[in-house]
Amino acid sequence: MASKIDRSTRMMIRLSRRGCTNRPFYHIVVMRNRQPRDKKVTDQLGTFDPLPNIHNEKLVAIDFEKLRRWLEKGAICSQPVEVLLGYAGFFPVHPRTRLSSFRKQRKLEEQNAINQTEVEGKTEESKIS
Repeated sequence: MASKIDRSTRMMIRLSRRGCTNRPFYHIVVMRNRQPRDKKVTDQLGTFDPLPNIHNEKLVAIDFEKLRRWLEKGAICSQPVEVLLGYAGFFPVHPRTRLSSFRKQRKLEEQNAINQTEVEGKTEESKIS
C-alpha cells in the first residue's frame, strides 16, 4: 500500500507547455507525477523556447540551485528535460541526443551523395552536347 502512495506522490521535473498555437513555449517545472501537464505546479525551475531566434539559437534558462535541491529530494527528470540538461552540461549527454545527431549526419551525407551524382550527371551531359 505504501508503494502505491509513493508512486502517486512522486515529484517529476518536466515541461509544462505555455504559449499559443504554432508558438510553443515551455516552463521547466516540478509537479506531481500523475498531474496533468498544464495544472498547478509546485515550483518553476526555468524556461525553454524550442523555436530558433534570429541567431538560430534555442533559448534555455535554468536555475541550477533549485534543480539540485529538487534532485536531492528525490525528484525524477522526464526524458525531454534530461536531454536539455545534457545539452546544458548538467547531466552526461543523453543517448537519444547521440542517436538523433547520428541520424541527421547520415541523412546529410546521403543528400550530399545524391547532389554529387546529379552534378556529375549534368557535367557529363554538357560534355556530350
